[in-house]
Amino acid sequence: MAEGMEMSYFDLRVVHDYFDRALREEDNVDIKDYLEAYNELYKFFQLMGTVFSFVSLDLKQKIEILQNLIEKDENNYCSIKTMIEYEKKNNLLQKKDFVTGSRTLLRLHRGLDFISEFLRQLSELSDSDNTSTSCQDAYNMTLAKHHSWIIRKAAVVAMYTMPSRAVLFKKVCGENIQKNIEILPKMLEVTAHIINRTHILYELHKLHNLA
Repeated sequence: MAEGMEMSYFDLRVVHDYFDRALREEDNVDIKDYLEAYNELYKFFQLMGTVFSFVSLDLKQKIEILQNLIEKDENNYCSIKTMIEYEKKNNLLQKKDFVTGSRTLLRLHRGLDFISEFLRQLSELSDSDNTSTSCQDAYNMTLAKHHSWIIRKAAVVAMYTMPSRAVLFKKVCGENIQKNIEILPKMLEVTAHIINRTHILYELHKLHNLA
């Protein structure tokens, strides 16, 4: 987005379509499409403002790292499978001065688990319900496991300021609230496939504990 331009609203259809495309190769995930979907999800955090500052900056940095790796070596970084195999074969996971794509995408994978769970819980709320408890629950079930005590404390405190579901959707979706609500179940379904397939690939190569 060019400097000075107003940010467009969040569109779950974009997330759904790119994640769906990312699954076109059986038992694999296309990284370019994955990142396109994630850029739209990142927009959600930006539109929410400082409430999600504990996670949004980190996610943006991870997206940019992977985009740079793709630009330098598209063949080896075209999918999660090729990326992991390439980095393992060349001992890059142990290289001290190299920011690996496998480690970076694992952080996004954990973040996606949080986003998906939060949106799932939002789908079950009424418009007048406050979203802070759902956000805290989603965070404690997912990302909190990988954060220090200080980050966990700051994150939970920030979530106390979360608005009602109606206000939240208005803030991030503008006038397209109904369209986003209608596509949400399908978006959650395809996101679950992305999460599951990514989990299996990391499990296969025993990389879930990358530091």
